[in-house]
Amino acid sequence: MAVLSPSRPTAPPSSNGSPEPVRQALLRRRRFKDNLAGYAFLAPQLIGLLVFMIGPLIFAVVLSLSRWDGFGDLNFVGLSNFGEIFSDPQLMRSVVNTVWFTVLQVPGLMLSALCVAVMLQRSGKLKSFYRVFYFAPVVTSTVAVAAIWLWLFNPDISPINGFLAELGLPAPDWLQDSRFVIAAFAIVGIWQGLGYQVVIFMAGLENIPKTLLEAAEIDGASEWQKLWKITLPLLSPTILFLSITSVIGSFQVFDYIYVFMDTAAPAAARTVVYEIVRLAFSEFKFGLASAVASCLFMALLCLTGLQLAAQKRWVHYTE
Repeated sequence: MAVLSPSRPTAPPSSNGSPEPVRQALLRRRRFKDNLAGYAFLAPQLIGLLVFMIGPLIFAVVLSLSRWDGFGDLNFVGLSNFGEIFSDPQLMRSVVNTVWFTVLQVPGLMLSALCVAVMLQRSGKLKSFYRVFYFAPVVTSTVAVAAIWLWLFNPDISPINGFLAELGLPAPDWLQDSRFVIAAFAIVGIWQGLGYQVVIFMAGLENIPKTLLEAAEIDGASEWQKLWKITLPLLSPTILFLSITSVIGSFQVFDYIYVFMDTAAPAAARTVVYEIVRLAFSEFKFGLASAVASCLFMALLCLTGLQLAAQKRWVHYTE
């Protein structure tokens, strides 16, 4: 008499005839190979990010807590470098100069670029020509730009001072008078950065639906009302982007000052980044310079965070 033994349940075969565990193993192996290939393609960028960005950032934080002249051993000093920052009157003066430069440049640049962009939108077939014309200073070397303005600010041969004299206005010594030196830097920054913001504003203006402007015109809205009620609200994402990048760039101003005055800039003309370079490469105080750079990084991080948090109140996105 035959005895029937209970048979074990077998895994259902997959579509290609292989059992389910084998198929899962093959899928995991294939996924591992795909991930490995992806990381291999990303490796050059990841290595560059680690070596040139994350590594120096960590090293700067370590330096900010130490004293080091670039040759000897690192001496850990804790937060004394940060205390020295707030007790140094020249560093505090440089912070004020940087903030004053930002206050002059950022609104002046954005308002000028917006006005130029609105006018260029109505220039017809010459729009592309004017766009290239305004963008040319952006791709020009900063050293060349500073050299041109060094001649324009020369009180003896400056055409700007000659124009002011013809109008009966006082002609200042732009780079030597402490009342005007930061304003001179702001003028150069506005002139060079105007083209970039004009192009960005024009791209934002072209994305505004024409139907809204036409409907407002039919309803009898004036040009000012269309600009204030339609154009600016729909342009607010572009304004947010440019305000963030402009503030970051203005806090990092250095090249104009270095070309104008080399390493002998007076106290009224120094900015935070100029102080970082001077402390690190003239006085070899790498720890103090790193502490100033860390404070600058945190200040920019906080300002950017505040700008992003405030966008909920005034930035409008179209669907």
